[in-house]
Amino acid sequence: MNWDQVQGQWRQLKGHVKSKWGKLTDDDLTVVEGKRDALVGRLQERYGLLKDEAEKRLDDWLETLPPRPRDRP
Repeated sequence: MNWDQVQGQWRQLKGHVKSKWGKLTDDDLTVVEGKRDALVGRLQERYGLLKDEAEKRLDDWLETLPPRPRDRP
């Protein structure tokens, strides 16, 4: 799944994000609104990560998401 797909399905994926990163609040997820840079920033704040590490963890998480039905060719 790429980030455009995440952004388009943000409401459905917020639960996945929250289960992965439990320190993120509902307010954090509302502010992020599917914006990658905003999520990276929140991960940095809540987990004390450097930007590169937060981006790597986010990319790793993206790879674990199952393909959505409309993502398939």
